[in-house]
Amino acid sequence: MRFLVDRSATYPLLPEPVWRRIGLAPKREHTFPLADGREINRKVSEYYIILPQGEGHTPVILGEADDAALLGVVTLEILGLVFNPFKRTLEPMRMLLV
Repeated sequence: MRFLVDRSATYPLLPEPVWRRIGLAPKREHTFPLADGREINRKVSEYYIILPQGEGHTPVILGEADDAALLGVVTLEILGLVFNPFKRTLEPMRMLLV
């Protein structure tokens, strides 16, 4: 599956056909602000994501059928990745232990 990397999105988002196909169930609901100032409510679950750069457990927004698949900053941080906007690639994060 292809994701749009959205550095302003907190959690990743899966469209409804995808999250239903892999058997995810809602665990809670959150209100999310949109760029245009509106707010929407979406159910949230958790899943295990596997990318070529790493894998891990992360929260996920259970989107509607017409929502785009997004990869948000929480998942990138969990996987120790950052998005390089110049190369349009995911790269290892410089992690600090302080």
